[in-house]
Amino acid sequence: MKVTLKKTLLLIILIAAATVSFAQCGKATLTGTKLTQLDNNGAVVKSKDEKTVVTITKTDITITPGNDDPKMSGKISSSICSWAKPFKTGKTVIKAKLYNDGENRENNATITIVGVAGKVTLTFESAETPGRKIEMIADTFE
Repeated sequence: MKVTLKKTLLLIILIAAATVSFAQCGKATLTGTKLTQLDNNGAVVKSKDEKTVVTITKTDITITPGNDDPKMSGKISSSICSWAKPFKTGKTVIKAKLYNDGENRENNATITIVGVAGKVTLTFESAETPGRKIEMIADTFE
């Protein structure tokens, strides 16, 4: 009886861990209200108040700015996800080919999402604009 109980308990723990992992790595929506452009050294070049929504699924990513800038979307080519505490402490690195709505110009992007002590930050980098990073602190992360 003890062996069966231990196996059942282990199975429940594994299912719970898989569910939490999928929740944080499978689909997420981050919303921020301020974008900051950084240079190579991490110094602020400019910042602006702008609501931005980033939607991530297992296969796609969409970045929707709140102003007149075009929405960017594309397919995820790779994703590495490791969160010690869901939505609080961890890191996700996504590589994707993004396109602006209405344009055929490709952006080979790396999107890094880092959580430290409950503060979640998204950093966008593009191979086509080296030395430039755009950072957003997520006000909500679902």
